[in-house]
Amino acid sequence: MGQVLFIVWRESVEALLVVGILNAWMNQNPAGAAGKRYLWAGVALGLLAAVGLAVALFAASSLMAGAQDIFQTVMVFTAAALIVHMVLWMREHGRTLKKELEAGLRENASSANWWGVTLLAAIAIAREGSETVVFLYGMLAEADGSTLASMSFAAVIGLGLAFLTFYLLQLGGKYLSWRLFFRITEIMLLLLGASLFLSGVEKLISMDILPALVDPLWDSSALLDDMSPAGGVIASLTGYRAHPALMSLIAYALFWATIWALFQWRNRKHALAA
Repeated sequence: MGQVLFIVWRESVEALLVVGILNAWMNQNPAGAAGKRYLWAGVALGLLAAVGLAVALFAASSLMAGAQDIFQTVMVFTAAALIVHMVLWMREHGRTLKKELEAGLRENASSANWWGVTLLAAIAIAREGSETVVFLYGMLAEADGSTLASMSFAAVIGLGLAFLTFYLLQLGGKYLSWRLFFRITEIMLLLLGASLFLSGVEKLISMDILPALVDPLWDSSALLDDMSPAGGVIASLTGYRAHPALMSLIAYALFWATIWALFQWRNRKHALAA
């Protein structure tokens, strides 16, 4: 359940960041009091949109009864791509996010038009909620009653940790800085993205769409068994395999090579802009 806890924690902190910036500005500026109800209306709309996506995904899955393996594989690859996009987006906008949000708030306050705040909050909550749904779709689709109970417990713990993390971050870096938080979770997110990408490749291998080439290439279960409690958590969060196929290793290496290329492209783009 480590994957559930981490995803709910990380996504909730990012949603709290946007809502927290908006709420703090409104608390500090008398003109912002009128926009509070628009802010919380946006939060409610965002949650409804995320729930709507979850319902739509499971409805689509049930309609594709004969192709659920393919549907789940597409969702796994989509989740991996979303994680990479999230990391790149936060690298691009993380430093200026607060300034951009507050500039928009000042514009809304001057024109007395707060519907933009509703839209902004709704998009922020819907985005993080929708990403959470997509990331966890595969686990939810295969879960039985007891597993769902464990996942729900992990989600509650993750949400509680998110509020605690946000509180510590609001202390101005005394215990935890935003920069450190994003750097650590960036690495963890990319490892999770690699794990999801690898799961998608393994589904393609199981459907005989991709060859395993050599399976297994080695057996490291004596050192760490990925079926053990600790090994299972590490496997779900990093993509570790005790009995990897050669195709799985090639895919894992391809994922990290793509990440390196994307980061290099981003650095060159910023160098040229400077």
